[in-house]
Parts: sequence; C-alpha cells; structure tokens
Amino acid sequence: MLTRRRLVAVSAASALAPSLIARKARADTWPDRPIHLIVPIAAGGPTDTNARLVAQQLSKIWGQRVVVDNKGGAGTNIGNEFVAHSDPDGYALLYGTSSLSSNGALYRTLGYSPTKDFAPVSLVAKFPFFMFVPNSSPAKTVKELIDYAKSRPGKLIMASPGTGSGPHLAEVLFMQMAHITMTHAPYRGAAPAFIDLIPGRVNCYFGSGELLTYSRSGQVRVLGSSGAKRSPAAPNVPTIGETVPGYQVVSWQAIFAPAKTPRDIVEKMNAGVIKALAEPAVVSKFENTAYTPAPSTPEQLGEFLKADTAKWSAVIKSAGLRID
Repeated sequence: MLTRRRLVAVSAASALAPSLIARKARADTWPDRPIHLIVPIAAGGPTDTNARLVAQQLSKIWGQRVVVDNKGGAGTNIGNEFVAHSDPDGYALLYGTSSLSSNGALYRTLGYSPTKDFAPVSLVAKFPFFMFVPNSSPAKTVKELIDYAKSRPGKLIMASPGTGSGPHLAEVLFMQMAHITMTHAPYRGAAPAFIDLIPGRVNCYFGSGELLTYSRSGQVRVLGSSGAKRSPAAPNVPTIGETVPGYQVVSWQAIFAPAKTPRDIVEKMNAGVIKALAEPAVVSKFENTAYTPAPSTPEQLGEFLKADTAKWSAVIKSAGLRID
C-alpha cells in the first residue's frame, strides 16, 4: 500500500534524481574546457613561478590547458575574492597563499570569507623565509643584526612585499620575539623590495628560497631561515630559532576551489595535484629553492588553514596591525 508518507518520499527522490545525475555527469566529464588558475599576486615572483610549474603539470594530467591568470592587488584580496565568487563548476581555482590565514584579522572588511567561501583542494608546498641583509651591513649573524638594531632603535629599515604579507608577518614576529624595533617599509611586491636591499637602501628583508641565488652569487648576505630546522637547500644557514628560541615561521601555498564545488570534482582535482607534486621536475625545482612539496587531503588543508589563521590572528592583534 502506498501511504502518503511513502508517496512524499518517492516524489522527493524522483525530484532529486535529475540533479544527482547531472552532478555525476559534470564530474565524469570534468574538465572539458580550459581551467583558470588564479594567482592573487603579480607575475614574476616566486609564487607565480611555482603556480606556473604546477599548472604545466596539471595541464598534462587533466588533458586541458590550465591557464595562469594573475590578479594581484590589495594584499591578494582581489584574486581571492574573484575565485570566492566564481561559479563552483571547477573551472576557476585559486593558487592560495598564507594571506588567507591573516587577511581576516588584518582587514577591517573583506568581500569574502577565507574559511567559508572556498573548498580546500590540497596543500602544494611549505617553505621557510630567509633573512637577507645587504653586503654593506655590519651584521654577519642573526645576533649581530639584533644587536645592531638595538643600538639604533627604529632607525633600521625592514622591507616587505606589502603590509600583512607573509614576509611582513614573519618580520613582525621576529621583532616581537627579539625585542627590537625596526621601521617597516612596505613595497608593491618582492622584486622592488629586494632591488632596494642589494645596494643597502633597506637594512633587512625576509624572502623565499628563490632569492638564495643572490646570496650564492655574493650579491647579498643570508643570515638565517625561519624554519624549524635548517633547510636542505641551504644547510649552512642557521635557523633564526637557534638565536631566538621558539621562533618559527613556515609559510605555504595551496589550491582552493569556490565553495559548493561538487565533491567529486574536488576529489579529481586533489588526485591531479598530488600526482603533479610527485613529478621529478616539480620536486627538483621546489627542493632547490627550499620549498617542500606538501600534498594533502582537502580535510587536512581545511584544518591546517584554521590552525594557521588562529596563530596569525594572535600575532596581528598583539602588533596592532589593521588595514582599512
């Protein structure tokens, strides 16, 4: 006997069936056109370089072009917001940076939620920052830089690629823990900041391992790394924590899709990223510049983002940083 309750259940199932079939079809055929990987930073820097390397591998794996689109500006918020509000169909992805951990606390208003408007796909890489000084600096070690800064409170210039950027926050934490004061000089990107470091127009800069080529060629001096242990890419460079106990900063890059992207598509994306990160060309390039491939499940990336957000929110609050 077909009861009223049974009739309602059957009707509901019938109504859901077409959408479930359509969703399955989308997942089965994805991708059937080019995918856009949004990099929320200007072209030419380390983040852009890594994104293009990964995109090249993903194009081979997925059989469709993965086009890198740079949408820099506003501390990565322009690119982040673009993806957050894109259709959740798997054709717009974000090459996210650690700014997703800090922007919620740093900016008074955001046009997106870093934790609610994205579907995590996979971590891509983790990496330390390196402390660089010009060759003209009297500091040959991290301790000597600290002593130099203490003898000139507020007079030394600490450059960054932008207020609230990963390097800037690493520098803020360093100054807090080393009990020193330096004047912050925010630049529009890593390249112009580093250009001013070489001749000594600024006194210190925290940058990624991509910049080790400049210390290897003798153009600048590297004093330390922000990682928990010495990097295999620069084993003779001590960690900052060897001088400032407890200091540790590990930055990261990851891939996100818009929230509500079908789970089946997210899983296919995740499998592709994991395969790409195992490619020898990617592993070799990453390791040479102190990046560590760090594939993860979507759930692991989601939990990692929450924990990193809590850490940097506390640092930002204690430093009184705020951007309107």
